[in-house]
Amino acid sequence: MKRHVVLIGLPGSGKTTVGRLAAERLGAPFVDVDALIVRKMQMPVARIFAEFGEARFRQVERETVAAALAGPPSVIAPGGGWAAQPGLLEETRPSSFIIYLRTMAMTAAMRARAADDRPLLMGPDPAEQMRTLLREREPFYARADAEVPNDGKLERAVAQVVALARERAGW
Repeated sequence: MKRHVVLIGLPGSGKTTVGRLAAERLGAPFVDVDALIVRKMQMPVARIFAEFGEARFRQVERETVAAALAGPPSVIAPGGGWAAQPGLLEETRPSSFIIYLRTMAMTAAMRARAADDRPLLMGPDPAEQMRTLLREREPFYARADAEVPNDGKLERAVAQVVALARERAGW
């Protein structure tokens, strides 16, 4: 029986890029949670944070992931902070295989810098902010069912996610 593949990790860890490519190879739907939230709220993530606060964003994020989990088996890429919300990994586990895309904080910061819609990274030192996020979130990320490094070759990370989905998530 196929289970969802949920990718977790820092902003800039490659959840969207790796997820989209892995879903394509698996013939699976791809769910970009942040993109769905932007469409639903009709504003960029940074503006959602500014106007409604992080708590409201996290609520919409939880609802969006829950809706995806209720649908057909998919590759799902929630935001980087989703996995650090108490209880969400445990709620997700019965229907999902969770993969942590491990990335060094500096690599993630450089990738995320290209996207200027990262509200938790706006400030004078995005690399230090990313290191702080990693320290806070690593205990949650470490609870994933598997870990795939994604600091170097994109193709290798995609291949490992696809292999794990086939071997351990029923694809």
